[in-house]
Amino acid sequence: MLVRRAAALTALALCLTGGVTACGRSPKPRAEPAPSAAAASAAPSSAAPSPSAVTTPPAAPPPAGTPTITYTRAASGFPADPDQSSTTLLTEALHPTTKIAAYDAPGGTALAYLTPDISGVQLVMPIVARQAGWVAVLLPTLNRSVGWLPEGGWSTVRLRDQLVVRRGAFTLTWLRDGVVQQTWTVTIGAAATPTPLGRTFVLGRSRLSDKVYAGLDVLALGAVPDDKEAVADGLQDAHTGIHAWYRDEFGYRRSNGCVRMPPAAQKVLLDEVPSGTSVVVLP
Repeated sequence: MLVRRAAALTALALCLTGGVTACGRSPKPRAEPAPSAAAASAAPSSAAPSPSAVTTPPAAPPPAGTPTITYTRAASGFPADPDQSSTTLLTEALHPTTKIAAYDAPGGTALAYLTPDISGVQLVMPIVARQAGWVAVLLPTLNRSVGWLPEGGWSTVRLRDQLVVRRGAFTLTWLRDGVVQQTWTVTIGAAATPTPLGRTFVLGRSRLSDKVYAGLDVLALGAVPDDKEAVADGLQDAHTGIHAWYRDEFGYRRSNGCVRMPPAAQKVLLDEVPSGTSVVVLP
């Protein structure tokens, strides 16, 4: 099961929350008079800049026509997540407090806007890197990609939890502060519609009362199908989800990309895991 747009729009209602220099022939230096002893003693011992001084690249205004990332619309040109398979706990996330632009690099080009919420759910994205006053976050609706944001227009959120899915072992492990809490056997995407690899995050909750999903909310992730042509037409704008399954059949490759797990396990995640929690899917 994938979390479809219709469900997202109506049911993702409540969330747990130096410059370049020219090279050439230098003129012959001019002889200067030696400084007086008093001047020499007053001079600083070193003219080197402070190592703590870091220049923050300015953020250029977004060009006209810059798109906004939504639940069904991504953007192109963003760099790949440099640590797609890292299981290092991400301890901080970012929440836009206003509409802000995401860039392809610190001081680079603005490629898309991010808004405080997506389909009524507060947007919280894990921070994966910092550089010269900029931060890089995992992006929604765009697999294994990061966007760079300048200072301002956002607040930070502490993260303690992490979910690690191992496709080959058919397991989902929940960790808190880097310590394993529980591991469950799960069902993952079929060969034609595999669960997307790499780092993503919990985007929010989608309410589905259908008994097929054990009447429990789905944790919608930031990830989307890698091959949209492989899924049914109604699921091509869907997001990967983690949800309960009404049958006791786990340890298979059978879903459209989502992670199916026992209802009791899903209840634990719904109670404990907030929006913005990082999710890593490994081979």
